[in-house]
Parts: sequence; C-alpha cells; structure tokens
Amino acid sequence: MRLTKRTDIALRIAMRLAVLEDGVSLTTQEVADSIAVPYSHAAKVVARLCHLGVVEARRGSGGGLTLTRAGRTGSLGALVRDLEGAGDVAGCEESPACPLRAACLLRGALRQAQEQFYAALDHLSVGDLVASPTGPVLLALSPRPSGPPGRSAPA
Repeated sequence: MRLTKRTDIALRIAMRLAVLEDGVSLTTQEVADSIAVPYSHAAKVVARLCHLGVVEARRGSGGGLTLTRAGRTGSLGALVRDLEGAGDVAGCEESPACPLRAACLLRGALRQAQEQFYAALDHLSVGDLVASPTGPVLLALSPRPSGPPGRSAPA
C-alpha cells in the first residue's frame, strides 16, 4: 500500500510542528519550505489538518501553525485513515468497473491487508514519530527566508 502524496505531506507537517517548543509557531510558508513541498500543496493539507483538529492556525501578528494536543497524542492509524479516506486499495469500481468484482477474492484480501496496515499504526502517535533520531533532524530543518526580515523560524 502506498500513501497518497497529501497524506505524506500531512504527516511531515505534523511531525515538523511536533518538535516546536511551546509558544512557538511557524507559518504555512515556513513549514512548506522546511519540508520541501510547494506552498499550494501545504496550504491545502494544513486546511485539512485544521479541519481534523490536528493543527491550530492563528492569523495575524504572532500567529502561525501549532500542533494540537490531539494531533500530538492521537492515534496515527486513525489520522492516516482520516487522511486517506474510505476506499479500496485496488480500483474495483473505477470506470470501467472490474468484471470480477462480484466474485473476486482479491478485493477482500486487499481490504484486510489495508486494515492490518492501519492497525499497525494505531498504537503510534505523531509524538512517537519525533523521538530521536528524527526529532533532532526535524529541529535542524530551517525554512528558507521567504517573508519580511525579522520573521524566522526557530532552528
């Protein structure tokens, strides 16, 4: 199974925010730059993460993105399920629909494998993912300057 690009970006954003000190936030642009993804992709993913209650976005002076407590401690499996959405691993219902779908054993086996994949993530949280050696690497990622002088992310 392969995660969608959107889920991959979402997990990297959550991990980047998980290593920030209390009271520190980053802008969407700073996060996008530090994890090397286009701003437009990061902005869409941040909106989804906010909708899921994983990230809090504050506007204005002193604003920015922070990871919520639920985002830090919630089940990684549940988060990936939410990000990936419902659907089969294989395109059984795509056009044209597979002629075997009514009697296919593969579809059920793939669905079971997909659930085992998610279940393997259920006992983990984003907070678990930023333990050493990952956390120090994430802290070392500093965004390229993109805004007005004086506004930079902590390193």
